[in-house]
Amino acid sequence: MTSYTTSSARAEMNELRRLKTLLPPELQSWVMIEASTEVNPPLIRTEELGKDEIEIQIDLTKWENLAIDQRNLMFWHEVARVQNDTIPREGWEMAALAIGLGGAVGELWVQDGLLLLLALGLCSISGYRLWQKNNGEKNLRDAIEADEKAIIIATRFGYSMKNAYQSLGSAFKTLIEQTPNRSQRKKYEERLQALRRSAAKAKQKQDQPMENQPLKTPPVRSRSSARMKNI
Repeated sequence: MTSYTTSSARAEMNELRRLKTLLPPELQSWVMIEASTEVNPPLIRTEELGKDEIEIQIDLTKWENLAIDQRNLMFWHEVARVQNDTIPREGWEMAALAIGLGGAVGELWVQDGLLLLLALGLCSISGYRLWQKNNGEKNLRDAIEADEKAIIIATRFGYSMKNAYQSLGSAFKTLIEQTPNRSQRKKYEERLQALRRSAAKAKQKQDQPMENQPLKTPPVRSRSSARMKNI
């Protein structure tokens, strides 16, 4: 008899293989999907491991709380981030900032103007990169853009526009209910509000051609046909 642990491991491997099939063909050779091994990791996270090598990490324990359609749209959100090139690069910024600050202090001591400018330039670049990574407004904007692109990817895999919006929206609602961290929960709420606005615009755009069509005049029926209907 197969043990529970073996059965659970097999189910996890099957899910990772299933997600691999949801990658667009152009990403399948260099985007990997792995189960997260951290303690209390985020639901899903994407990291750049090296040049042309991306890894999507999933907390499969939390992942099981979502329905299949919800999982798909959350996964395509990460795929959209890869396509939009908004995955954080390797974390060299802190090391570069420390080197730059150390160099600046040293050059102040020896009073070498050129090296001081180079050190300050390194501090400026690394500091700006760190600001970009931690800029909440920019990160939210990138996430909303990835959500909209995830809808487009879903339609490539056979979803209707309506079902794609509903699946992603229901995923946000589930995550809002299950996320204890207030800051993270607020991010899901903001993305849900943006998704609703996007869905309303998409619906209006779909309905507009119908509104512009001229009204058809109903056919004139004879008295005999009207009499027959009343019988």
